[in-house]
Amino acid sequence: MTASHRLVAAEVTLGYGDRTIVEQLDLGIAPGRITSIVGANGCGKSTLLRSLARLMKPRDGRILLDDTPLQDRHSKEIARVLGLLPQNPVAPEGIVVSDLVGRGRHPHQRAMSRWSARDYEVIASALEATGIADLADRPVDELSGGQRQRVWIAMALAQETDILLLDEPTTFLDVAHQIEVLDLLTDLNRERGTTIVMVLHDLNLAARYSDVLVAMRDGRIRAAGEPSSILDSELVSDVFGLASRVIPDPVSGTPLVLPQGRHHVR
Repeated sequence: MTASHRLVAAEVTLGYGDRTIVEQLDLGIAPGRITSIVGANGCGKSTLLRSLARLMKPRDGRILLDDTPLQDRHSKEIARVLGLLPQNPVAPEGIVVSDLVGRGRHPHQRAMSRWSARDYEVIASALEATGIADLADRPVDELSGGQRQRVWIAMALAQETDILLLDEPTTFLDVAHQIEVLDLLTDLNRERGTTIVMVLHDLNLAARYSDVLVAMRDGRIRAAGEPSSILDSELVSDVFGLASRVIPDPVSGTPLVLPQGRHHVR
């Protein structure tokens, strides 16, 4: 499948109350690629992602989906194109895995209609793709953090969207589960052509798993492009205020950031 939908932020200004978080920002999401947004806490990463998902209306500027402002599109129409995995999603108490994943089919159903054979097929495929088919009848609240994250991703897969937005999908996961989730998203991108946009805290994982890196500071984009072309010690200092050395990752060949700190510097 080839990604066809285009998502663009055009001169977008965002804020809460009297506080401006993002100001006059321009960003075009590369269709069919994996884009990671990085930056220090409070720089506007999650705020930007919320606006791309139409959860936050810009004070100025526009979020465009295929050249049409998101605000001018019907919610169900958007839900067929855009999927969102927010920070710390909460499942209804007692819901089992298959039922939660099935909620991803709601944008494709008409009012009062029954599930079709296609719906069941898509749900089964999503469970299989995320490696949780054996958990289908388990209550979600009994699962580990890594398993739950796979359930939420399965629900997003069942939604069958062209674009998937994820806000810190690896937060609170141990290293092994972080890699599992990012490998899964890479499989989704490569096998289905899904456009992935995610906010990540780990700069090295972002560099390893992303086609495009967007580095933010104080509500503005400081650099955007392929990790190998933009990620260096100067950018790390500018965005994070951190002295570092950047070397090739011996595993992936992508940039690897080594923080210097005040100790153990040779």
